[in-house]
Amino acid sequence: MLFPTLNFLIFFLIVLAAAWALVGRDSWRKFALTAASYVFYAFWDWRFTFLLLANTLGIYLVGLWIGRAKTERTRKIAVGVGVALMLVVLGFFKYFEFFVSSFNDLLRSAGLEREIPIFVVILPVGISFFTFQGISYVVDVYHRIIPPARSFLDLALFKSFFPQLVAGPIVRAADFMPQLERKPDITRLHISLGLTLIVWGLFKKSIVANYLAIDLVDKVFFDPARYGALDLLIGVYGYAVQIYCDFSAYSDIAIGAAMLLGYTFPRNFDQPYRAATLSEFWRRWHISLSSWLRDYLYIPLGGNRFGPVRTYANLMVTMLLGGLWHGAALKFVIWGFLHGLGLTVERLLSGARRASSSVWGPKPVAIVLVFHFVCFCWIFFRAKDFAAAADYIAGFANWSTAAELATPLTLVLLALGLVMHFTPRDLINRFETLFWRMPAMGAGILCGGFVALIEAFGLDGAAPFIYFQF
Repeated sequence: MLFPTLNFLIFFLIVLAAAWALVGRDSWRKFALTAASYVFYAFWDWRFTFLLLANTLGIYLVGLWIGRAKTERTRKIAVGVGVALMLVVLGFFKYFEFFVSSFNDLLRSAGLEREIPIFVVILPVGISFFTFQGISYVVDVYHRIIPPARSFLDLALFKSFFPQLVAGPIVRAADFMPQLERKPDITRLHISLGLTLIVWGLFKKSIVANYLAIDLVDKVFFDPARYGALDLLIGVYGYAVQIYCDFSAYSDIAIGAAMLLGYTFPRNFDQPYRAATLSEFWRRWHISLSSWLRDYLYIPLGGNRFGPVRTYANLMVTMLLGGLWHGAALKFVIWGFLHGLGLTVERLLSGARRASSSVWGPKPVAIVLVFHFVCFCWIFFRAKDFAAAADYIAGFANWSTAAELATPLTLVLLALGLVMHFTPRDLINRFETLFWRMPAMGAGILCGGFVALIEAFGLDGAAPFIYFQF
C-alpha cells in the first residue's frame, strides 16, 4: 500500500477516525493501531506479518531476559543473543543469494565444479528498518536507557506502527515508547503541521521525484553510452534531487501521518546538500540511519577514543557496513567505501578536530565540492551494477554529443530541488503558521485544493519509493 494512493487515503481516514474515537480507551486504541499496522504490512505480503510478529516477540523476550538478569555477564549474553538472532534473520533474507553466488564464483575460480544451489529469497519490505529498530531497543534496554517493555502490546505497536514501518524514519524506543504511556493530545497546531508535511511530501514525490525519474534519471542510467557528458552530468544532478525528494517525501508523509494520530517522530532530513563537509552531510542526510550507525556501530567500535588510526578504521568500517545495509552488491560496497574514505581524509586534514568548512576552502566552495563528491558517489548507488557505474563515469569523456534531456521542465525541477536546500530552515513551519491561522473550513479547502492539483499534474500510477527496496 503506497502513501500517494486512494487505497492509502481510505485506509488512513478509517484508522484516524477509529484512533480518535478510542482516545479514552487506551488499550483498545493501541490494539486498533497495531492491528491496522499489520493490515498495512499485509498488503505487501501477508506471510511476512508472521516474521514481523516473531521479531517483536523475540525482542520482547530478550528485553525481559536482560531486565531480570542478575549478573552483568548474563545481561551481555542476553543482548548478544538478541542482536545476533536479528542479524542472522536479516542476513538470510537480504544477503543469502549474494554470499552463495560469491562462494560459487570462488569455487569456479578454484576449478571446482560443485556448487551450492541457489534459491530465490523474497526480501520482506522494510526488514532493514525494523531490524535496526529492534537492535536499538535491546541495546538501549541493556544500557538502561529505557526499561524493558512490560506490555507486549506497547512493543508491538512500536515495532509495527505503519507510518514508519517500511521505509523509516528509524524511530527509537526511547523516543516512541514514552509517548504510549500518556494520553494522546492533538491540537490545531499538530493538525496544521501534520497536513502541511503530508502535502509537501506529496508534492516532492509526485511532482519533483517522479518527473525527474521518468524524464531524466531512468533514461540516462538505463543506457549511459547513448548520451553525451552533459546529459550524464544532468542525470547525476537529477538523481541527487530525485533521491532526496523521494526519500524525504516519505519521511515527511510518515511524520505528518503520525502527528495526526497523536505521535511525534524526529526529523529525518535537514537540507543535506547545503553541507560544507561530509560529516555535516551525514548529520543532515537520513538522520535516523546516520545517528543509528554512529550510536550503535561507530561508538561501540571505539569512535575516536583510541587515536587517529583507530578512528579512521572505525569510520571506514561504519561506512562500509552502512553501504552493505543498503544491499548485497559491490556497488553499495564502493559507495560506502568512498564515503568512508572521504570522511577519513576530511578528518585527517582537520587534524582529528571536528571537520569545518576550512578543510575544503571557503564555505561556498566547500558546499560545491561536497555536493559533487556526493553526486559522484550516487552514480554507484543508482547504477545497475559496478560495471554500469564504470560505463557511466567513462561517458564523461564524451563532450561532443549534444544534450537531449535538458528540457525546460527538467531544468526547472532540478533548480527547485536544489533551491529547497537554501531556503530558511523553518520554511515549512512558516507555511504551517499561515495554515494554522486560517479558519478550519478554509484550511481544509486549501489543503484539498493542493492535493487535487498534485493529483492532476502528477504522473499516472504510483511509483514505489526508492527506499522500499532496502
